[in-house]
Amino acid sequence: MGGSLIHERFPEAAARLPRVELCDLPTPVRRMAALDPPRDLWVKDDSGSAPLWGGNKPRKLEWILADARAKGRRTILTFGGLGTNHGLATALYARQLGMRCVLALVDQPLDAHVEAQLERIRASGALVHVTRTTPRTALALPYLMTRHGRAYYLPPGGSSPVGTLGFVEAALELAAQVQAGELPEPEGIVLALGSGGSAAGLLAGLRVAGMRTKVHAVLVNDRLKLDEKVLLRLARRTLARLEAGVDPDPRALEVVRGFLGGGYGHATPEARDAIARAADAEGLALDPVYTGKAMAALLAGAGGDGPVLYWHTHSAAV
Repeated sequence: MGGSLIHERFPEAAARLPRVELCDLPTPVRRMAALDPPRDLWVKDDSGSAPLWGGNKPRKLEWILADARAKGRRTILTFGGLGTNHGLATALYARQLGMRCVLALVDQPLDAHVEAQLERIRASGALVHVTRTTPRTALALPYLMTRHGRAYYLPPGGSSPVGTLGFVEAALELAAQVQAGELPEPEGIVLALGSGGSAAGLLAGLRVAGMRTKVHAVLVNDRLKLDEKVLLRLARRTLARLEAGVDPDPRALEVVRGFLGGGYGHATPEARDAIARAADAEGLALDPVYTGKAMAALLAGAGGDGPVLYWHTHSAAV
């Protein structure tokens, strides 16, 4: 896809909301006929959204890195757990654009997935500070900002109003696929809720597109305050940047709880089962921290009978 659907819809926003192309869009949609045959389930597969690191993160970074560059910033300072997908993607794409990335990482349960991810992060060229806990990260922030002066501050997951534009763009992309007859208009979208930007962007973008689809965001992170009020506020701030002239519909949002388990990064038996079922039935590779728990919620009935779209946000790159 050349150009931006946001810029097509809001041409006056192109100068003040720049975008750099990182992704191979649109990502495909297909029916998941074998996963739960009584229901009408579909998948929007973002796993190959971009070459260096796919999933949902590059969609946000197209807007974030363009904004940083427009502001004259050469260093991105951001945050995550030891196995952060967001931190790795930010480091990889910042390096591709000749920028530096500084990561402050907090502890999470260690397993093979996290250890492999941490190795990728250390090989990415990012400057890593292991701050251990969220309170220690907050205490270290003035030091980090001073040491890496004029860094572009980016909240966890890239879930700023600028980053959230990536999923306004994604919602417009989905609307175009519905209009082209590639899938029916979904009754609901089910996706992981890790930092809020993807869900808030879809909520805002679906409103702009005039779709009635409801967003079911499956809570997988207890280290950030993530509820309907927080997501609605982020969606409103993003729509205000667009000067879209519409507000998000609170009735079109549900935060799905009950699948977090022991906390962020803690494995659950439901997620393990969902990972196995998705691989066997649909060839989808899920992770235990985010998409496994979102799939567990989908298999438990989240989103209704259908058509329900599962938004696959895990990167296929390794």
